[in-house]
Amino acid sequence: MNYILKNKEAWEEAFDHRQANWGEDNYKLLLNEKLPFFCPDLALELNNIDFEGKQVAQFCCNNGREILSLMQLGAKSGVGFDIADNIIKQAEVTAEMAGIGNCKFVTCNILDIPEVYNNSFDFIMFTVGAITWFEDLNSLFSKVSDCLKPGGILLIHDFHPFMNMLPMPGEPDYDEQHMNKLAYSYFRKEPWIENDGMGYMSNQYNSKTFTSFSHTISDVINSIIQAPMRLMKINEFNYDVGLSDVYNEKGYPLSYILKAQK
Repeated sequence: MNYILKNKEAWEEAFDHRQANWGEDNYKLLLNEKLPFFCPDLALELNNIDFEGKQVAQFCCNNGREILSLMQLGAKSGVGFDIADNIIKQAEVTAEMAGIGNCKFVTCNILDIPEVYNNSFDFIMFTVGAITWFEDLNSLFSKVSDCLKPGGILLIHDFHPFMNMLPMPGEPDYDEQHMNKLAYSYFRKEPWIENDGMGYMSNQYNSKTFTSFSHTISDVINSIIQAPMRLMKINEFNYDVGLSDVYNEKGYPLSYILKAQK
């Protein structure tokens, strides 16, 4: 579990190194757009769920922009959980400025969410890159199952594990002349170690250590089944949702949406 505490330090440091105005205008999009921060396929999936009067949550909510966007669909209340204190503070400011008073935020390790939240939620969501921060998916989805009400829904929108095989621009094995080149094992067990900041949030710098993990589709599905939850659907897409668009439309599975039910 030490890697989780180190990730907390690295995330809080990355936020302190954030790019100018990063996240500060999110409230404007929440006030003026329908379901900002969701790609069209995810927005369609969410629009097909009845959230009226429901209690919803996002695990690993980052600066809250997605759970706050979800609140537009009529949920009674929402909770965003994340490990980084300073990023959660930005979420709270965004909620206040957007006038969203029925969504609160809790700073904690997701695996240590207090038992007071057991059987509390009709819907729990993970978005892009969230589950990579957990080595043991059985523990993670067991916590999800604990927090869901009977019949509650888990939704995951993420990059496809196939992407872990592809070299990204800037990596030594990336070759734009050979876009069918695979660089890494799909079944990689070694953690990914990064010490150059968090690219989408901060400029590159010599950062504290981020540790993340690869999981295959079978890892995800089997851990959900063991939670126990029932797999409802999984849709795969040929476009990326956060790492790079260089492999889009090339016939690779690059992202997916999964739904399961307790």
